[in-house]
Amino acid sequence: MTVRPVRPDDVPAVSVMVRELAGYEEAEHEALMTDDQLREALFGGSPALFGHVAVADGATDGGLAGFALWFLNFSTWRGTHGIHLEDLYVRPGHRGSGLGRELLRTLAEECVTRGYSRLEWSVLDWNTPSIDFYRAAGAVPMDGWTVFRLTGDALPRFAADHR
Repeated sequence: MTVRPVRPDDVPAVSVMVRELAGYEEAEHEALMTDDQLREALFGGSPALFGHVAVADGATDGGLAGFALWFLNFSTWRGTHGIHLEDLYVRPGHRGSGLGRELLRTLAEECVTRGYSRLEWSVLDWNTPSIDFYRAAGAVPMDGWTVFRLTGDALPRFAADHR
């Protein structure tokens, strides 16, 4: 088992796994990202997305068994950056092998090495296997906070509302 930074040649396999994750989350129809979009976000002129992949013996798609995609956030209260984990996914045949833990641990190590004050993410309320996994790692839910999102038609509609 190895966790390493994502490379340009990993993009097609990571894109496939993003769609697998969307299927697991019962939202495959929402996974519209193309390989070109992912490549640009990770390796374009001003990358704002970062990633790591888990490599395991017997994995398909170039040996990739999982991935973590993340970006920087900032805590105004602490005055430091942090990592927001957008997606963490391990293929079903590799779950329970420690790859997910190693991906998450690698991001925690990135935070510590870079002097970041937090690592955070969202999880679906029904995803008890992931919630149990995160709690076992020492993560705590942010009770009292609700994630809001402007997307789809609501985003441009609100942007154009100059009341």
